[in-house]
Amino acid sequence: MEREILLATIEKVKDRLLNLGGANYEEDKNISQAEAVRTGNVARDAGIEEWDWPQGVGLYGLKLLQDAYGDDRFLDFFAAWYRRNVEQGLPSRNVNTTAPYLTLVQLLDRLPEKAEYESLCRERAEWLMDGLPKTEDGGFQHVTTAIGDRNGVILNEGQLWADTLFMAVLFLQKAGRVFDRQDWREEALHQVLVHIKYLFDKNTGLLYHGYSFPRQDNFGGIFWCRGDSWFTLGLTLYLEEAEELSPGVRQYLIDTFRAHAEGLRKNQAPSGLFHTVVNDPSSYEEVSGSAAIAAGIIRGIRAGFLGEEYRPCAEKAISAIIANVAEDGTVQHVSAGTAMGMDVEHYKGIACRPMAYGQALTLIALCEALAL
Repeated sequence: MEREILLATIEKVKDRLLNLGGANYEEDKNISQAEAVRTGNVARDAGIEEWDWPQGVGLYGLKLLQDAYGDDRFLDFFAAWYRRNVEQGLPSRNVNTTAPYLTLVQLLDRLPEKAEYESLCRERAEWLMDGLPKTEDGGFQHVTTAIGDRNGVILNEGQLWADTLFMAVLFLQKAGRVFDRQDWREEALHQVLVHIKYLFDKNTGLLYHGYSFPRQDNFGGIFWCRGDSWFTLGLTLYLEEAEELSPGVRQYLIDTFRAHAEGLRKNQAPSGLFHTVVNDPSSYEEVSGSAAIAAGIIRGIRAGFLGEEYRPCAEKAISAIIANVAEDGTVQHVSAGTAMGMDVEHYKGIACRPMAYGQALTLIALCEALAL
């Protein structure tokens, strides 16, 4: 992992992310829910302009890159992005549209509209606590934006998804720190534990994509790469932020992280990437999930959760990720938004296309590689 190669690749990927533009959202009005679920080809998810989870992850990647540089080089971009979206009108409240708040709550002191944005962050945190539908055991039901209607929602009744930790729980924990709300921080911990309870597989160390309380099962029992990666990276970010955890709880989470990392390491493809169904070598190799996994493993090494024996796994993944960055900075082989599936074929059928989160997770992985 030569530093010059890492820096050059970071610049290419960053430039492409900043210039992804928007999408023709009218296209989504002509796509059926079944087609959107089957292929993941939803125009709303493309580009950097919309207020939803792909863009929220994109913003967070830029924020971590800015932190790595130790300056405010993207502050004008952030200010314009949030201003434009607020003036346009925000979409429906759901788990996925919470993702952009993770970056916003960390920028409050540096944006000119602090009072307005602070109010938005408080309102979203309170909604997560009291307005978002809950599953049994009080889990955050993974409500998402409707297809073709940014003001509508898909309830996904009684469902827990692996995505929720990254999309909503990290924000609630951070907001709890920023606004000194212990109840928000305690609920963030509750959500981490509930999701581990229902999604973590003790036999493999991997995470199921989801759990259905009405069905009382893990749907198709699929270990989906990007779902696992939200946990790999997200748990290290949570542990870094949650300083108030008791020693016993912290150790439990670290032990879970270690078991998860080992489960992933055992299933790493010879190329260094991970398959979109982690334990199925016949499924395609997927770069965005591989990037978040690599970033989480590196963060685990740096934090002392993992030993040096994990370094080859991380370095092999980083080399493979760099090999999947096109000359114009586009991160290739990134699967589109992936709804819950009942079999491996569903995940194999999800299309690959340039996505803001693919760019951002690659940035995060490369930044972590620089630090390592």
